[in-house]
Amino acid sequence: MQTDIILMADWAMLVGFIGTGCIIAAYAYLTFADAPSPFVLHGTNLLGAALLTVSLMVHTNWPSLVLEGFWAAIALWGLAKAWRARRKAA
Repeated sequence: MQTDIILMADWAMLVGFIGTGCIIAAYAYLTFADAPSPFVLHGTNLLGAALLTVSLMVHTNWPSLVLEGFWAAIALWGLAKAWRARRKAA
């Protein structure tokens, strides 16, 4: 029983670290790219928020879970805005 909990925690932590890496990569991309693609930026942020949410479902931390919900909602808004702009330009 204890071993199962530790293995599950390790898996959830790994997923959380990958999500954190996605969010950090998106921020670095925004900072360093001359003309960042909103699809890359918001898509990477959304993926990071989703992966961190999976991790937080195992290791519940309510303030962080709420933050990831807002992070995902903002990323979805940004993606929708980018899709609308692309459709207008076409």
